[in-house]
Order: sequence, then C-alpha cells, then structure tokens
Amino acid sequence: MRVADHLLRETGRPVISFEFSRPTDDKAASRLDKALGKLRALNPDYVSVTFGAGGSTRDGSLELVDKLKNEFGFEVVAYIAGVGMGTDQLVEVLDKFRSLGIQTVFTIRGDAPTWDDTYEPHPQALAHASDLIAFIKERYDFCLGTAGYPEGHKEAESKERDIECLKLKVHNGAEYIVAQYFYDNQYFFDFLDMCHAAQINVPIVPGIMPVYTVKLMESLARICGITITDEIHQGLAGLPPGDKKAVTDFGIRLAIRQCRGLLERGHNHLHFYTMNRANSVVSIIETLRGEGTL
Repeated sequence: MRVADHLLRETGRPVISFEFSRPTDDKAASRLDKALGKLRALNPDYVSVTFGAGGSTRDGSLELVDKLKNEFGFEVVAYIAGVGMGTDQLVEVLDKFRSLGIQTVFTIRGDAPTWDDTYEPHPQALAHASDLIAFIKERYDFCLGTAGYPEGHKEAESKERDIECLKLKVHNGAEYIVAQYFYDNQYFFDFLDMCHAAQINVPIVPGIMPVYTVKLMESLARICGITITDEIHQGLAGLPPGDKKAVTDFGIRLAIRQCRGLLERGHNHLHFYTMNRANSVVSIIETLRGEGTL
C-alpha cells in the first residue's frame, strides 16, 4: 500500500492504523502475538513497525515487518532511522524492504540509545530526516512518510523553526505526515494551522496514545516532550490509589473524547500508538464504531 495515495482517496470511512515495535524477549513476543490477533479483528487499513534507537532493532524490525505482512496479512509501513547506519547499510535495509513487497517507508532521523553511554552515530550517518528522505527518493520508488511534532520537536529552537524543517522534509519527498501524539487536540489544530500557513499541503495524520499506565505515560511524555494536561493530572488524582484498571479505563475514555473531537473536525485518519497492547485500542475503536462515530 502507498499510504499517501490511500489517504487522498475518498473511501467513505475513516482510515485506521496501528503502530508496533519489535518485542524484546520471548514473553514480549507472546504478548504481541495475542495483541495482534485482537487488533487484526478490527481490520486496520495498515500497520507500521518502528525502528529502534540507533538502528538497534534493525534485524528484529525486519523480522516483524515480514511477520505482519506475510503471516498476519497486514498492509505494512516500515520505519527507517538514519542516525544508526551508514549509506551502505541504509541501502541494504531498503533493498530488503523492497524484496518484502513494502511500498511505504516511514522516515525518521532516529535517536541515540538511551541505555548506551558510549554510543556514537555512524560516521556516515545522514544527519537529518530531510537528508534521509532525499537519499531514498533519489534511489527508490517508495511512498515516504515522515513525523511532525504538534508541540514542537524537543530539540527544535522554536515551533516556527520546526515547521521549516518539516517543510524541507516535504520538499525533499515526504508525501504524508504522522503527528507525534498529544493529549490536547488544540495542539494538533494549531499545528495544522502552522503547516497550512507554511504551505505544507500533504496529508497530516493525528497520532493517538491512550494512557496505558501512569509510569509509561510519564516516561514517554518526558522522552517525547509531551504535555500531560491538567485534565489528566486531576483525573488520575481522583482515581483509587494503585487501581491499574481504573487508570486504563480513564485512558480509554480520554482517547475516545480525543478521537470524537478529531473526527468531528474532519480528520478521518486515526493512527494509534499501541505499545504492542490491544485492549485499550480495541475498546476505543469498538466504542466509536458502536456509536456510529467511526
């Protein structure tokens, strides 16, 4: 599937997509398989597979791409990150994607592994996602996606400078944008306004991250530079201490409201960051479909 073409096509229904990452051990692999079975029943339009920090999960990511496509029958978007690999290695991975029948590649600069204090980027690594996009576009016919940051990339000098970088990525060949997650839809709406003012006219997809656990929420928000809203702080504070199910249910309700607000504004593609879990996403989508919103 060429995702940009699909997003521009009038399908008569919202587009749903899920993101997965390579499991780190056998126990995690078993959990992922169970999640995949549940999520496959929702008939997503496509799924994406992340690429670990510094290229650390390259082989595992390729295996998961192959599994999702050929065992589970999903349309698959494969991530690639430039920071951990030289150009020869990039070509090796991209050739493998092509051999697996992948048509869409999601491009990111990538980050250094937080667990490796001695890590250094590959000496031939491409410095920016815009460079990676240009490199791929010159050599392959993949549809290319890229990331956008409604609250601004945490390393950006300003939101305005971040939009300039995003515009360069589109200029170099990115055909659609998936937004980093946010807990307040207004961040996304303001981001869209800035993109349109900058004449960035490719499809822009909102990313949805349900609150799964307090620990995970806080960790990811810190890493990604995401604002945890007052609504969330106050809502969690009112839950019974230590009640994990109450936290999950709160996250489901919050995400349902987010999705309703996005759909009401005509944003007919929802991309869910699943964290290799199923129950929350299943509840969200089944609720929205049951009420006729989705």
